[in-house]
Order: sequence, then structure tokens, then C-alpha cells
Amino acid sequence: MLVNGVKLLQVARENHFAVPAFNISDHAMMKGIFEISEETESPLIIAIHPDEVSHVGSDFLSSALSRARRATVPVAIHWDHGASYEEAIRAIQLGFTSVMIDASLKPFDDNVAISRKVAEAAHAVDVSVEAELGTIGKTDDEAEAGTDSIIYTDPDDAVRFVELTGVDSLAVAIGTCHGLYPDWMKPEIKLDLLEQIEAKVSIPLVLHGGSGNPDEEIAKSVSHGIAKINISSDIKVAYHDKMREVLADTKLREPNSIQPPCLAAMKATAAHKIELFNATGKAALY
Repeated sequence: MLVNGVKLLQVARENHFAVPAFNISDHAMMKGIFEISEETESPLIIAIHPDEVSHVGSDFLSSALSRARRATVPVAIHWDHGASYEEAIRAIQLGFTSVMIDASLKPFDDNVAISRKVAEAAHAVDVSVEAELGTIGKTDDEAEAGTDSIIYTDPDDAVRFVELTGVDSLAVAIGTCHGLYPDWMKPEIKLDLLEQIEAKVSIPLVLHGGSGNPDEEIAKSVSHGIAKINISSDIKVAYHDKMREVLADTKLREPNSIQPPCLAAMKATAAHKIELFNATGKAALY
């Protein structure tokens, strides 16, 4: 069942679970993520970053949309970290049912202006909009964009931002980073800050950079208003690490020999996240 993002996240916030947003970057990964979501009866967001779109090509979207329409669970197809109004419009034209406009590196007023413009255009065609206030950290060059030092979301600014833009969900900066944490860096979510934001902001909150944080912190964030959690690095590491292991057998060449164990590893990681987010079985709520 293909839906827009706000229909997924409002139910999640009201019922204290988070919808997993899995970033996928090839057709096999997409197939595996749909399968594990249906097996666990979890609502799903398929997230595709502009870099991932450049890899899979825009024609990939028709396949994702077709699979979502016949899925046994509710699914949104989400444009992740769009950087401009023009990008958001292109995503809407391609068929995305949810778009993110990330102007978080711009001054507050500029972020508001761009996010409001995207929200007005998207809402006219029943597409939901996520924006970001504050900045997510970045751990390495393989990660999505981020800042060396995190600019934490101010709760009062978040209230103003939501009122001025009309966006449907808000990605907040509470201490997470894109990518995989190096050994010397300790992941830490500021749960006290999240509690303050939740108390003041009425729309669903989003957590980016969810890979690598302690399970206990992630679970607590779900109980404090986080209704969507982005997972990219964790499932890609599981998938590609297993692929490196499988390809040690240099005689293998057929995808049906190589990819099934890789997908099984990825699905196991995804299933753990779905359970952690309290999303197992929640498709029945829609």
C-alpha cells in the first residue's frame, strides 16, 4: 500500500513506535527490505538519497513505486536530504510520496523560507514534507553530508520553525552522526533535549544518523516522540561485508549464488532495527 509520509508518522507518534526509513541503493536491497518489512508486518519508508538516485537512475523509481503499491504493509517512498526547492520538485515529479528538504546549513530565516516553499508545493499534490533544524554530525567521507560539530536543535526555535513552515515532520539534532562511529568517538543522544523538544513540538520528530547508537538510547528516543529513524550505514555494512565474504570464492559469478546470503545478513540487521523501533506488527494499525 503506497502512502505519503505523514500518514505513516502520525500513527507512529500516537502509538509510540518509529517507522524505519531504510536507505537502499540497488534493486536487490530494495527487494530484501520489502520482504523483511512484510515478514515482520512493519510499516516502511524506502529512503533514497540524491547520491543513491544518481547510482540507481531515475527509472528505478517506477519499480519501487510498483512494489510499494502491492506491498502488504503501508509504504512511503521518500526523497532523502534534498538540498533545494528544485530538487524537491523533481522528486515530486518522479513520484516520491514524501520529500525531505534539508536547508539546515543555512541561516534560520533562509531555512524557513525554502522549507515553507517546498511544503506549499508538495501539499498541493498530497506529498508530505520533512525538514531539518540543527545539524547532524558526520563521521567519515562515505557518510551523507553533516558538520564536524553538531548544532543542537533549540526547542523554541523548533516551535517557530514548524509554525512558519507548515512541514509535516522535523528532523532534530540531538547528538547523532551520519555514518559509522570510529572507535574513539562515543555516540550519545541527548535525551533530555529530545524531551524538551517533544513537549513543545506537535508534529512527528525524525532521527537521522541512527546507525551505531546504543540500542538503549534508540529505544528511549522512540518513547519521546521520535516517529521515524533513518538507517543506512548499518544495513549497507551487513550487506556488503557478507558480499566480500561470499566473493572470496572466486568461482562464483551468478547473482543467485552471490546475493541471497548477503540479503539474509541485511534482513537480519533490518529485523533487529524494526524490533528496536517497536514497529513489529504495527502495519495492522493502518
